[in-house]
Amino acid sequence: MPARTHTLAAVAALGLLALTGCGTEKAGASSDAHPASGEGHTIRATQLSHVTTPHQATGMTLLEGPVLAKDGDLRLVDVTAPPGEPKVISVDVKTGDHKGVYTDKTGAYTSAQISPHDGRVHLTEYQSGDIVSIAQDGSDPRTFFSGKVDGSPMNPDDIAFDDDGNLYVSDLHGMKTGEAEGRIVRIDRDGEKTTILADKLAHPNGVMFDPEQKGLWISELATDTVSYLLLDADKTTVTTQHEAIHVDGGVAQTDSIAVDAEGNLYQALHGRPAMAVFSKYGERLGTVEVPAKEAKGLQSATNVAITPGGRAAYMTVSGPQGGYVYEFDALAKGIRLSNGG
Repeated sequence: MPARTHTLAAVAALGLLALTGCGTEKAGASSDAHPASGEGHTIRATQLSHVTTPHQATGMTLLEGPVLAKDGDLRLVDVTAPPGEPKVISVDVKTGDHKGVYTDKTGAYTSAQISPHDGRVHLTEYQSGDIVSIAQDGSDPRTFFSGKVDGSPMNPDDIAFDDDGNLYVSDLHGMKTGEAEGRIVRIDRDGEKTTILADKLAHPNGVMFDPEQKGLWISELATDTVSYLLLDADKTTVTTQHEAIHVDGGVAQTDSIAVDAEGNLYQALHGRPAMAVFSKYGERLGTVEVPAKEAKGLQSATNVAITPGGRAAYMTVSGPQGGYVYEFDALAKGIRLSNGG
């Protein structure tokens, strides 16, 4: 999730870059890829919780990274929260009640994901390039990863974990207009070894495994494309890579990605409070929409968590009106991989 395109221009005071501009075609991309047409049927989302209002210090709010914790409540981040205000928030999915569980002075966190290895919440910090982990109750903050990858720092956005607890991170890598320098980076579960799986990407955002964990789905915000990266058995090398879906988003751009047990893709949209849903073969199955009367003050649906073993899905939505969680029924049951990204 990140720091989304035009929205983060307003948070220069936090040191974030404005994520703007067009990307260039990545190496190996097919110039004649067939776009998926139509929007399928409408999947109605209903408001669960009004979580935040725009911050006076930053003029905005941007919710991201919903993930269901072991207590059954959501954890999510507010990317633009200023120092001292809640940066990780817990939302009761039964009542919509919410409370801050973690803050600090400097972090601009763009996603949250729970490691299957140690059960801790891992947060991507866009500005420093660090990945921070906290206990699920917000205590015991630690720096899980810090430093350069292949000689240059990361600007990490989203995270996917394999079953062994290794991380797969979308790295915006500076995200300059007209440049395709983004990366997908693998970090082993002890935070020591890094591997660049793919590079020269046009502002990579979403990253998520397919249900079999044979490959990664990635979205490139600057090209409105979703690509599939088939991995080797060790998940340390991309064996094939192809552009799989072109999202006809108009002014909206591809944000984070989730999957369900059937392999369906839930592609969040920055610039529209909606999610596009595709089959694993690229067929447009539907569009998750908030009610029209509520959409006026909302700009983006950034991410979703689908309940493992159930179909209840929780989508983070933000705009000038504030930051919200909406709920809807997913097309199939969730799995561990469906739980945030």
